Amino acid sequence: MDRVIIVGGGLAGVRVAEALRARGHEGALTLVGAEPHRPYDRPPLSKAVLMGRTDDTTVDADWSGLRCELLLGHRATGLRLEDERGGAVETTAGELPFDGLVIATGASPIRLPGDGPQDVLRTIDDARALRDGFREGARVTLVGAGWIGAEVATAAARAGCAVTVVEAADTPLEGAVGPEIGACTAPWYGEAGVELRCGVRVAAVESGGLALAGGEWIDADEVVVGVGVRPEVGWLAGSGLDLDDGVVVDASLRTSRPEIVAVGDCAAWWSARYGRRLRVEHWDTALNAPEVAAAALLGEESTYDPVPYFWSEQFGRMVQYAGHHQDAERLVMRGDPGKAGWAACWLSGTRLEAIVTVNRPRDLVQARRIMTAGTAVDPDAVADPEVPIRNAVRT
Repeated sequence: MDRVIIVGGGLAGVRVAEALRARGHEGALTLVGAEPHRPYDRPPLSKAVLMGRTDDTTVDADWSGLRCELLLGHRATGLRLEDERGGAVETTAGELPFDGLVIATGASPIRLPGDGPQDVLRTIDDARALRDGFREGARVTLVGAGWIGAEVATAAARAGCAVTVVEAADTPLEGAVGPEIGACTAPWYGEAGVELRCGVRVAAVESGGLALAGGEWIDADEVVVGVGVRPEVGWLAGSGLDLDDGVVVDASLRTSRPEIVAVGDCAAWWSARYGRRLRVEHWDTALNAPEVAAAALLGEESTYDPVPYFWSEQFGRMVQYAGHHQDAERLVMRGDPGKAGWAACWLSGTRLEAIVTVNRPRDLVQARRIMTAGTAVDPDAVADPEVPIRNAVRT
C-alpha cells in the first residue's frame, strides 16, 4: 500500500495513523482535517474547557515520527473510486489519490429552524465561544436534556447564569437510558438552580430567544442546541459506498471495498455481540476502534465488538454507562436514586445487558468485565448494592 489518506482530524484519525505505523506501514500517509487545529480530545470540551480548567485538549502525538502529512483546515468534498481498487479524495486542497482510505469524518450537530443565533458544542472553538458567553446573570437556554445538555447546563449554572433547559421528551436522557432512569436525574437540575421543562417542543430559534410550539416565548441571551448529531457523510454521496446512518462497515470496519475502512462517529459497524449494526458516538470508540481499522486496511484479520462505554460529569456527579440495553427484558435498581451513589442494571434472564452508575465506578468496571465475558449473574445479587457485582456471577 503506497498511499493512505485519512479523512478526519479527530482522535480516531490520529490513532489510526499511529496504529498503521506501529503495524509496519511504510507508505505515504496524509491526514485531512476540516478544522485548523491538530487533533484534540472532545470529551473535555463540555467539562474542563467550559469550566475554565483548561483551554487545550490537543492529543499528544509525534507527528514527525509518524511521517504523516497534515492538511488542516481542508474538507473532503467528494470521493471518486476506480473500478478495481483505489481512487481519489476530492478536497478543498485538491484531489488526493489513494490506494488505502480511512473515513473518520465524525458527526455534525443538528440545528433547529429559525433565524436567531444558536450555539452548538462540537469543536474547541465552540467551547471557547460558549464559555465566553457564560457571564454572571446571562440568560442561557439549552434545548435538549441529553448528555451534552446536562453538562453544558452544569457549566452555565456554575458560572452564575440563569439557566433554563427545555426537552421534548418527558424526562432527561430518555433517549439514552429510558424514562425511568431519566426521571431519576430530573431533580439534579433543580438542586443546581436550573429550570428544567420537559415535554416542551421548540418551534424556532429567533432573535432574543426561543419560540415554543405552543406559542410561548422564552427570552434568552444565549441559546445552546444539544439535540443530537448526524454522521458527516454527505461528501460520500454518489461514491458507491453503502451509507445508512453512517458508513456501513463489517465487524472489521471494512466497507464494501477492502481498501477503505471507516471508524469513529461516522462508522455503522456490525456487532455479533448484539446482533445488529451499531454507530456509537463516544470517545471510547474513537480511542480503541482504530487498531482494528488499521489492521483491516493492512489485510490482517481483526474484529471490533466491544461492550460500548460512556461517561458524563453533570451536576457534581460522575455518570457512567456500559452495554446496550434496548433489548433487555427488565430493569433492576441497585441502590436508592435519592442517595449520592446508585446504579441500575438491565437484564435478560441471567444475562447482564447494560448498567448505568452514579458515583459507583467499581460497579461499572466490574459489570463491564462480566458483560464482555458473557457470564451469567444472579439477579437478586445484582439488585443488592451491598454485594459487589463481581460476586453476583453465577458459578
